[in-house]
Amino acid sequence: MKHGGDLTQAMAEFGGEADQWLDLSTGINPWPWPIRKLPDRAWQCLPSRADEQALLAAARAAYRVPEGAGIAAASGTQALIQLLPRLAADGTVAIVGPTYHEHSAAWSDAGHPIAAIGDLAELPAHATHAVIVNPNNPDGRIVEPHRFIEVATILQRRGGWLIIDEAFADVEAGISAVASCGRLPIIILRSFGKFYGLAGIRLGFAITMPDLANRIRAMLGPWAVSGPALTIGAAALADAPWAMQTRVRLAAQAIKLDGVLIEAGFAVVGGTSLYRLARHRDAAALHRKLAQRHIWCRRFDWARDLLRFGLPDDAEALSRLAAALAP
Repeated sequence: MKHGGDLTQAMAEFGGEADQWLDLSTGINPWPWPIRKLPDRAWQCLPSRADEQALLAAARAAYRVPEGAGIAAASGTQALIQLLPRLAADGTVAIVGPTYHEHSAAWSDAGHPIAAIGDLAELPAHATHAVIVNPNNPDGRIVEPHRFIEVATILQRRGGWLIIDEAFADVEAGISAVASCGRLPIIILRSFGKFYGLAGIRLGFAITMPDLANRIRAMLGPWAVSGPALTIGAAALADAPWAMQTRVRLAAQAIKLDGVLIEAGFAVVGGTSLYRLARHRDAAALHRKLAQRHIWCRRFDWARDLLRFGLPDDAEALSRLAAALAP
């Protein structure tokens, strides 16, 4: 499985309609921010500069972007992941893994040699750029922000960048490296859809040095974000009470999911409050067993004993998972 969230493969092999499946293959909040009725102009008119500025202002506040940093919005962080290697200087990129596959694919497709490393401390002397996902997907590993400053300073001398994918940072207070943006060649990627449970909106941000943010906006071109995404994103990012309550709710549900997995013989070895990574010696067989019961979770070709589970949205879904995992 390259990605979660697409039941096409599951239904082709194991049958059933989409609404019969319990899809736990993603790390997307199962309780989305409640969308209000949108004004007709959001659908009928081209996105305006004022709408974009309102979104960026809300993002600056929500992500605590320093005044000296720039920010650009795109139709999802995936668009930015694919764009950045084509803007970057030539050279090897060191990618801390195992992690989200699309980083390596995008840099390789753009002609950059890849150096796979297990920790930023292993940064090769020949690497021009580095990529790290923080918290990491799928194990949830967290690197403290102060560690990024030294690495970014080294890469600055080499004419390169440090890209930090903070797609899941909304659930972990205090881990963002955003305070260092603007003065070092750090590019932070923030994903809207995961924490806010609205992945179909396709909205993401790059936070970085002002001149690079301007280059990104120029490459994306006009109307890079749809009118509905601008309107919904601005309102959701400004809803601080919802965000606070949601962090608590996600953490509580993750604990309940851990209980189900441990009862079934798994060892929970990582994750965030949006997904849990669990180890079982029979993981491959259990993945198939669950699929036969129309429950879809994430497996990995590089680790046959690991499965990743997104959050079930209610007690009934938790019970369904527990029953399917029972001997």
